[in-house]
Amino acid sequence: MPTALVTGATGQVGMHVLQRLQRDGWDVRALVRDPAAAEAVRATGVALTTGNVLDADSVARAARGCDVVFHTAAAVTPRGGWEAFQRPNVEGTRNAIAAVAASGSRLVHVSSVAVYGGTARYREGMKTSEDAVLAPLSDNSWYARSKRDSEALVLDAHREGRIWATAVRPDVIYGRYDRQFVPRLARLLQHGFAPIIGGGQSTMAIVHAENVADGMVRAASTDAAGGRAYNLANDHDVTVSDFFRLAGEGLGLRLRCVQVPYVMARGAERAVFRMTRLLTGKRISGVSFSAVDFLARDNPFTSERARRELGWNPPVRPDVGIPDAFRWWAAHA
Repeated sequence: MPTALVTGATGQVGMHVLQRLQRDGWDVRALVRDPAAAEAVRATGVALTTGNVLDADSVARAARGCDVVFHTAAAVTPRGGWEAFQRPNVEGTRNAIAAVAASGSRLVHVSSVAVYGGTARYREGMKTSEDAVLAPLSDNSWYARSKRDSEALVLDAHREGRIWATAVRPDVIYGRYDRQFVPRLARLLQHGFAPIIGGGQSTMAIVHAENVADGMVRAASTDAAGGRAYNLANDHDVTVSDFFRLAGEGLGLRLRCVQVPYVMARGAERAVFRMTRLLTGKRISGVSFSAVDFLARDNPFTSERARRELGWNPPVRPDVGIPDAFRWWAAHA
């Protein structure tokens, strides 16, 4: 029976990885900062190990004797500037690499499509694959910079022969335990209206958390995945209109779709960005790429490498996963 350590176990992806490993018969450890506060993790029955990715010794102790470390811990929208992203995402990954090197385990690292940059991902007539050249990032793209830097640490460590490692690049993740995407949309949709830009027929750049966990477990057991990065960014195509319909189903609402012209939406978005800077004196972090592009343009990514090399066949379909995610939020908000 293989043994795994999951960092970031209380997060959305971490929880789904825990549950997937349990179903597959793994012996699972969860790295948590405060076991008393990790009720959802404790309920799964896995072994809880106290530690923090910023504490190298605690990560090393937790990884000892493990076959695989699934590194899902990351800061997505922390308060503060670059350091608030850099310490957990880059230094935390550095500690995970050291722990893996000491234990002789494998490392599966959760990166992000943010490494491609906010606009470079949209290439006319082409899907963005892992072979795409990574475009320069703006100074305030703190999340993207931290994920690019942390992924580089992981793949460099593999290339140098210090560890065996692979990385996955999801886009916007949804599902149970979501603290970002679903809660924000659910609060908007509770008013009974859904914004539709450009007819709502574009496909969304989203992926279910359980499908991300499936790809991660497959990568861990695929020797050829070592040193490779994999987009897990289009499990099943779902249009904006269908997404809102299924979200309304999960919330028990019949949503009214409101058509918003693209030009008007773009103008409103720019006004929000300017007002935020005026009121706070701060720039909005690059973690949130254009909301208008997200709703008006097709998912720009391809995950064919994962399907071909890992045998990734995402088990959760949108007609099940989307209502379930919003239903879960309504029950736990």
